[in-house]
Amino acid sequence: MYEQKTKENDISVLAFIEDVDSPKKREDAYKLLDIFTETSGYPAKMWGPSIIGFGSYHYKYASGHEGDAPLVGFSPRKGKISLYFATGDSQRESLLQDLGKHTTGKACVYIHKVDDIHVDVLRSLIKQSIQFLKETYPD
Repeated sequence: MYEQKTKENDISVLAFIEDVDSPKKREDAYKLLDIFTETSGYPAKMWGPSIIGFGSYHYKYASGHEGDAPLVGFSPRKGKISLYFATGDSQRESLLQDLGKHTTGKACVYIHKVDDIHVDVLRSLIKQSIQFLKETYPD
């Protein structure tokens, strides 16, 4: 049976941020912590060893696979900062066009630093992602 690796835990978010090697990435992590907390209305929680998540939802796929995940989140990784938003919503793509300097992977949005993006668009992405997931996966 599959067991989800990235689970909410009791690791201290502030201690995690303090352990970030790069002073600039640490500063950006604190900026993102404030933006995500204020915009989402949820307290920050660690998910796995390196993702700072806000809120949570339970998903279940047609395959039977199910689990819990944060509604939105970020991780100040060594190379780039990963931002986590819902996938599958057309509004996400239009908002990303106005975000600023970033790249995308399958589910993540990657930035080098907060100064490269438009914080107002980031706030819109956070709100849109939470709304989309709450509608897609109602309690």
